[in-house]
Amino acid sequence: MDYQKLFEPKSMAVIGVSLNNDRHPANVVYNKNRLRYPIKVFPVNPKGGVLQRREVFSKVSDVPEKVDLAVIAVRAGMVPGVLSECIEAGVGGAVVISGGFAESGRKDLQDRMVAIAREADFPLVGPNCLGLFSPGKVDTFFLPSERIVQPDPGNIALVSQSGGILVDQMINFAGEGVGLSVAVSIGNKAVIDEVDMVGYLAEHTQTEVLAFYVEGFEKNGGREFVLAASRCPKPVIVLKSGKSPEGSRAVSSHTASLAGDYKVFSEVLSQYGIVEARSQFELVSFCESLSCYKNAIKGRVGIVTISGGHGAMAVDQCMAHGLSVPTISEALQKEIREGLSPSSQPIAALSNPIDLTGSAVDDDFVFATECLSRAPDVDCIILLILPYAPGTTSDLGDRLSRVYLREGKPLVAYVPHVEKYRMLIEGFELNRIPVSPAIEGAVLMAEAIRRYQPC
Repeated sequence: MDYQKLFEPKSMAVIGVSLNNDRHPANVVYNKNRLRYPIKVFPVNPKGGVLQRREVFSKVSDVPEKVDLAVIAVRAGMVPGVLSECIEAGVGGAVVISGGFAESGRKDLQDRMVAIAREADFPLVGPNCLGLFSPGKVDTFFLPSERIVQPDPGNIALVSQSGGILVDQMINFAGEGVGLSVAVSIGNKAVIDEVDMVGYLAEHTQTEVLAFYVEGFEKNGGREFVLAASRCPKPVIVLKSGKSPEGSRAVSSHTASLAGDYKVFSEVLSQYGIVEARSQFELVSFCESLSCYKNAIKGRVGIVTISGGHGAMAVDQCMAHGLSVPTISEALQKEIREGLSPSSQPIAALSNPIDLTGSAVDDDFVFATECLSRAPDVDCIILLILPYAPGTTSDLGDRLSRVYLREGKPLVAYVPHVEKYRMLIEGFELNRIPVSPAIEGAVLMAEAIRRYQPC
């Protein structure tokens, strides 16, 4: 199948718009794309008519220009017929946001739709989904623009069976400054499924990390997905639901998928070097980290802080996630102490975590990080930055980033996400150093690098 027109359309037909209800899902999709995106949009309704002083076409074949993408929002029973019309009109692909198929017991109706699409080699997302979102390009989500939070453009692709989980993750990504290349809600995944998305995104030049929310698979589908993900040259991160018997039942009623044996699936992911996120919080941290770093580490962490409490909490989190915090050598401790400022030199604790104390200045952070970056028994450095300390300036993020650019040892940072600290955070982000607003998030970023095993 050719996915180009489906995922990067220049024209769209929204089929099922209402002439008297602007809250209808089709109208929401039509209005937001017409007003906010650089894409030609055409309304379609079998009755024809006029909508906002624009002609409403009776069928997609009446549209005077070639249509790349059809968004179908009609009653489930009408979808097979509409789909056939789209194929006959030469439409490039379709998103079926309508529900009422296998998830509600109408597998026969879904099978008819699939047969039509497959016979024509026609790419189709859905049904029972939100569809596609690409920042600044296209948005088929039937959610009002003023209610949805959209991440900035970036290099991470999100694919989800659940539209609600997908929107949640977009909110989480936007909150942590993580950008998206594309977000896809595949719903019942009747035609295009996770395996197809791995194949497409592996070649997608704007995508560097693939993230999936998975509920379940058809028979043998899980095996095919794992094999496809293991061959992908980019990091693949998976968040799975349906881990409990009760969760499995919920999955089946949601998208008519088989949740399968979670323990086996989790072990297979690990065996094939695919990163599993166990929560939405982990998913964000893993995505941000692996969008910056692609080489696996052993998991030996160095910690630099000005707060003993923060350092202790970071050590506890490292232990909980299987990372080690080795004591650094006496020789290295001596080297660090000799290079510190007079205010920190006599009182800093340097065994790891390196606690520079509240008297530290930027130069102390930079020097300690440089020393750890050359230490052979440290693979990754977690920086716990407290911007309210008197010796910390807004230049620190940029200065520490330069240490990574010189030395090449991965850095991850904890900085409270408050607007007044934005310049410091941007000093890291502009140099592709991942930043978390939580200590656990920073630890998870280090854990992601350890878990990822490139093929």
